Amino acid sequence: MAQTGQALGASYRFGERVGSGAVGEVWTVTSTDGRTLAAKVLRPEHADDPSLVERFVRERSVLLGLQDSHIVTVRDMVVEGERLAIVMDYVAGGSLRDVVRDAGPLPPQDAVNVAAEIFDALAFAHSRGVTHRDIKPDNVLLTKPWSECGSGDVRVSDFGISDVVGEKIRQTTGLIGTPQYMPPELISQGRSGPLGDVYSTGVLLYELLAGRTPFAGPGTDFTVAYRHVSSRPPRIPVEDALWGVLERLLAKDPDQRPTAHEAAATLRRLAPRLAGIKPIARGEAPEEFDDVERHATVVRGAFTDDDLEALATAPPSSLDAATPELGQAGNATIVRPMPRRDEVPSTAVERSEAPDATPFWRTRKALLLAGGAVLLIVAMVAGFFLLSPTAQQAAPAVQGQQLSAQLQDPALPTGLTISRSATYEPSSGQVRLTVSYSAQKAPLSGEFLEVIPGLAERDTCPAATWDGAAVSRNQASISGVDVECGWKLSGVEIPAGGSIQATAKVPVAPADQKSLDAWLRSGSEATKAATQDPAVKGTAYPVQRLKGVEVRTPARVVTPSPLKITLVPVWAGGADELNPLYVSPSSGKPSQMLAAVTGGEKGLRFADGCGGALAVDSSGLTVTALQITPQCTVRASVGNFTELQSAPFGITSRENAGD
Repeated sequence: MAQTGQALGASYRFGERVGSGAVGEVWTVTSTDGRTLAAKVLRPEHADDPSLVERFVRERSVLLGLQDSHIVTVRDMVVEGERLAIVMDYVAGGSLRDVVRDAGPLPPQDAVNVAAEIFDALAFAHSRGVTHRDIKPDNVLLTKPWSECGSGDVRVSDFGISDVVGEKIRQTTGLIGTPQYMPPELISQGRSGPLGDVYSTGVLLYELLAGRTPFAGPGTDFTVAYRHVSSRPPRIPVEDALWGVLERLLAKDPDQRPTAHEAAATLRRLAPRLAGIKPIARGEAPEEFDDVERHATVVRGAFTDDDLEALATAPPSSLDAATPELGQAGNATIVRPMPRRDEVPSTAVERSEAPDATPFWRTRKALLLAGGAVLLIVAMVAGFFLLSPTAQQAAPAVQGQQLSAQLQDPALPTGLTISRSATYEPSSGQVRLTVSYSAQKAPLSGEFLEVIPGLAERDTCPAATWDGAAVSRNQASISGVDVECGWKLSGVEIPAGGSIQATAKVPVAPADQKSLDAWLRSGSEATKAATQDPAVKGTAYPVQRLKGVEVRTPARVVTPSPLKITLVPVWAGGADELNPLYVSPSSGKPSQMLAAVTGGEKGLRFADGCGGALAVDSSGLTVTALQITPQCTVRASVGNFTELQSAPFGITSRENAGD
């Protein structure tokens, strides 16, 4: 357990505990250079839980790609025995939870402006394939006390239980989130994606306006959670336009909600109309809620509709071990596995049922069967007309629905991370593809390859209209990379720790979500295969192709003299001695490859690896052999490639050079 004054790694000391979450505690820490930061420390009882440890460790790698003004910045990670800690900026103004508790309902304009900044943060994260999955006032921090806050003072934190969206929205085997803020699809289907974050932020906006969440009220935590599935949010006395936005944010069907980017834009357009309107009075939670016309379950999750309804309406004393534990309070984050339920044999069910005198035709089962029969007949009749030749000629084109998919590739050795998001708009018949490039320690630049395939395997390469970069078709005769449907993005410049985006409008029309997911994945896989092909020769697309750097020196050098150091690039096909990355002492301009992977000479440094036998000048670029030694090495750092070291070499005097 952490204690005040205790060391955290070699660079920090614990201050005071300032909060706790589902899997960790938050402490202030002081760094060796005197800065006050915050550290999230994994709880000791979770240290031996591989899934939680993996989730905790992943938080840092996720946030390193989320360098945005509305997201808390991660600075370091400490691994010390069984202790794991993520060090991040300390945000001193408190959380929105403090504001809701102390100030009560906010003026509508203030509430809308805060929500817009949260949506800004989420839009940035979603564009990089990251879903937060636990938006609530506790995880929204302020850089200043509420009375002093203005535009730009909101920070979203705690992406510790976030999902990196990969090939598809992750199907969960358990519930992760906070009952009062859980999207209905997480309860009913066991799944949630970026639009689940939109829903949770809608709940938060409702709370900022009303002083309470929409489904808070009597009952167990599961009862509160299930209201997201079964009940309409109670109307609050706000402007009709604002209530209309809230209804869209809180739609049961994720496809009816706006994206985070759209929600932010809508709220900003609305904000000026709310100027001067006073906050509403804090209301009590209702005793009863209006049910929706039908339950929102579409794909079965861990429980059926009947199971959910029975659990939600049962008195607490009658709930058995099959009920999921959702946490100590409706606004507390939970990370709980859903219980595994064994199917009861039908014969056992029959023996356990008591005789029922109700005629079969009046039972619920009979009514459901009758209703199903009616629907089947209607479907058959409709199918007959739709499939007939005349109906096919007269029927209008089916209006599709908007589809979206996200995918993030693992970080490359150069520090490049590529994430892709695709949105299909039926009205335009096009997919809007956004490619995000993020850099870690070093700036990255130059030319990048992106493959945009056809929708089906044998389709021709689609034309694409690009925005955000100078783009041309990849020419295998020039680049050496022979791939179909390849595009060359030129003049890309990514700052260290930053990111840039390029967008393409692609005339393809996926039939469903599975088709869009497969198309986005095929483009990513084709790009990776082309840039990591061992048969490719040459130096094209170095940021995507470079796998390593070798530091080479002569086997024997004479003192005192400059040491010749050659940095050799390593591609998928092996070391490339014909095209060195850098040679020291240098002459002329640095190679374009060096500029691409580390910003030029400023991202390159050499160091003595043999205890003073070498002298390195102030620039860190020229090394001189000073002392005789039978074995010496030189170390190097090249952008994201650190801890590089040469093979051992000997240093001798001029008198002994001929021996």
